[in-house]
Amino acid sequence: MEDGKSTGPKAKWWSRPTPGRTTRTAPDEPTPVADTAAPAADPTDAPTDAITAPDAVSATEATAGSSMTEPETPTADAPPAPAPGPVPDVPAARLTKPLHEPDEYSTPPYGGPGPWAPAPPVQRPVPTPAHGTPVPPQYAGTNGAGIPTQPAPTPPAPAAPAPAPTGFTPPPPHTPQPQLQQPPQQPQQPQPQPQQPNGASTQWLQYDPWGAPRQPLTNPGPPLGADTGRKKDRRGSLLVGAVLLALVAGGIGGGIGAYIERNGGLTQVELPQAGRSSGGRAPDSVAGIAASALPSVVTLHVSGSTESGTGTGFVLDGSGHILTNNHVVAPAGQAGEITVTFSGGETARGEVVGKDSGYDLAVVKVTGVSGLKPLPLGNSDNVRVGDPVVAIGAPFDLSNTVTSGIISAKDRPITAGGEKGDGSDISYVDALQTDAPINPGNSGGPLVDADAHVIGINSAIRAADSGASEEGGQAGSIGLGFAIPINQGKRVAEELINTGRATHPVIGVTLDMKYTGDGARVGSKGAEGKPAVTPGGPGAKAGIRPGDVITEVDGQRVHSGEELIVKIRAHRPGDRLDLALTRGGKDLSISLTLGSASGT
Repeated sequence: MEDGKSTGPKAKWWSRPTPGRTTRTAPDEPTPVADTAAPAADPTDAPTDAITAPDAVSATEATAGSSMTEPETPTADAPPAPAPGPVPDVPAARLTKPLHEPDEYSTPPYGGPGPWAPAPPVQRPVPTPAHGTPVPPQYAGTNGAGIPTQPAPTPPAPAAPAPAPTGFTPPPPHTPQPQLQQPPQQPQQPQPQPQQPNGASTQWLQYDPWGAPRQPLTNPGPPLGADTGRKKDRRGSLLVGAVLLALVAGGIGGGIGAYIERNGGLTQVELPQAGRSSGGRAPDSVAGIAASALPSVVTLHVSGSTESGTGTGFVLDGSGHILTNNHVVAPAGQAGEITVTFSGGETARGEVVGKDSGYDLAVVKVTGVSGLKPLPLGNSDNVRVGDPVVAIGAPFDLSNTVTSGIISAKDRPITAGGEKGDGSDISYVDALQTDAPINPGNSGGPLVDADAHVIGINSAIRAADSGASEEGGQAGSIGLGFAIPINQGKRVAEELINTGRATHPVIGVTLDMKYTGDGARVGSKGAEGKPAVTPGGPGAKAGIRPGDVITEVDGQRVHSGEELIVKIRAHRPGDRLDLALTRGGKDLSISLTLGSASGT
């Protein structure tokens, strides 16, 4: 039956070139290693044409180099090929039924390969050294525990038969490499093997890609099962690692917990804030000055039969004497009540020791109080314009209020009071001017310098209006505050404590307070018809006459009668003054000694 298939002899996969084919020369290759003959397959399991004498090749042809040339025509006189060596007995394999019916056309993949696709022999990966270089023995591998094994001895290969006289002498066969010792395997049922052609090499049939020599371990060790302490070392390492991991995890968890606790959780908003500082302040700073002076400052609550008020004072000594303004204690009258509140909140009842309306000063004493801290007194003559100052008081009954500023001016003549209308309650002050805010309630409080020493007593302010607002309240500070110099306050306080009354320095003349010219003019007559120049007084002794205009006191210009009184009261009785005056258009200079008059 013709179906297009070839009807000639079928080429087998182990076929070799036969006589009559075209000679083919391959590049030189190393000679494959000759292995021991493989056991022959059961002839009953192989096809009838599996062994064909013309197709068999000798062992010499199987191991010859790639440059051998095949004869083109058969030679009748050629000696027969030598018989192959004895084949070891192989137990017959149990016949099994093939998975597929035999293919009479031997069509791949169930039949043999067709003549159009001869299968190349399987190449065993044997190192190919340069010509003349011996190949070192392969590594024998290990037994699985890092102990190298010795390669199994290889039986000597059978002697190769003499080659046919073809005129070509093949190179000597290559000495086979020692085979690796394979671990013992379980006996298996023998599988049928196809018969090999006579003289064919069996080295390709024994190649097992899974039986490659095992590579040595990185750190060879003792055989399996040996007790070397590795397990103990491993357990110790695992224990140390576990402890370290627990410590790290605990530290991380503690840090996260602390962060959440300090920051109010993961979702709650917490704004950043500077930490609390326990450091102090410089003594000459406002905070340092306030911390030093506040314990000596008190708040006075005065109540009388018709009116009441609030003011400030400060402790003069440990006996309980407190200096304040006269207009602060004035509402109490003769039967009023004065309550003294200290900076720490303690209260005590106070009594007036002495007061003077001309200087606007008063001394109050408290009893039954211990631990008083007197406020040090400074020297107002040392004050310069621009020096920093701090005012402490209770404006609008807000105790322990601290404000700061500078000295804006010195020797500022001011007058205060005059509510009585006869001038007996008018105070004349050669004041220190400051821009430190002073409000109602600050009266009588201390004005201290950078050393926390008292240099003045806060007494008056200049308001922008008449002193009353639309709501009926009192006017506040506009940066014009006035304080009595502490030098004058010290002298008056000492007199009030010692005698209960203060003395005023006088020159023994009556001034014309309605004079609008420059200077202070002596009146033509005194009060109640008395002479304007007191007979026998300091002015009369110096030669002052009615109508004289006094223009200077100790070289300082005088522009009004109030300024002359302020300049005189800035001194003590008994001090000597140099006066400049004008009489009938002539300038005169005189000198006099101040007299003394009792205050009210």
